[in-house]
Amino acid sequence: MQDKPVALVTGANKGIGFQIAKDLAARGFTVLVGSRNLESGERAAKSIAGDAFAIQLDVTDEASIAAAAERIRNEFVRLDVLVNNAGISQVENKRGRTLEEMAKSGRASVASLDEVRAVFETNVFGVIAVTQAMLPLLRKAPAGRIVNVSSASGSLTLNSDSKNPHRAMFGVTYSPSKTTLNAITVAFALELESTHIKVNAACPGFTATDLNNFEGTRTIQQAAREPVRLALLDANGPTGTFSNEDGPLPW
Repeated sequence: MQDKPVALVTGANKGIGFQIAKDLAARGFTVLVGSRNLESGERAAKSIAGDAFAIQLDVTDEASIAAAAERIRNEFVRLDVLVNNAGISQVENKRGRTLEEMAKSGRASVASLDEVRAVFETNVFGVIAVTQAMLPLLRKAPAGRIVNVSSASGSLTLNSDSKNPHRAMFGVTYSPSKTTLNAITVAFALELESTHIKVNAACPGFTATDLNNFEGTRTIQQAAREPVRLALLDANGPTGTFSNEDGPLPW
């Protein structure tokens, strides 16, 4: 059995996921840098100080997920933390659109169902599939932690408030995928509340990444703080919560 705790971060070859991986490695974890492209993951892992290893993981591919779980089981034996960070806001062939353009294309009356399905495939179904595959390992850990990287843009409460200046971004694509992710967080937390596994959702804030064509205002260092905090919760920490650095967020 490996002595150091092991953390898997999906979509960790860049952006917020990369920073989360760096921060967990700095706190003594062996970090598995999940990446759809193994070479990208290997480059990221090599730039992380501490124990970091690339692992090929496409959250939309069942075979890839199964292979990743098998490798962790055989090579690392344990898994203490799962950070479901991988996410998309649009399909790849439409990247580069401004936030205004994304908001217009995501409106309920005109949104492409193919794009809605693609976003949900990664942001929703991918999280369920990866979590299910990793649960047997997390159940064996002394203190399993699952962190889902969500967004306040998925909060139904905040988007129902007419005073919210950002509610125009709430269409039927990205934001509802995060609403559903929040529901999934609660579902896993409820099922696992009698175990040592804690399941929480974190909002990293409006961060400059390729998710929003780098129009965000926060750094990835700032964005990683809340997911990392939740990954490090002690036995007295909460489960089934949704929060950012400033505290709890409304569902």
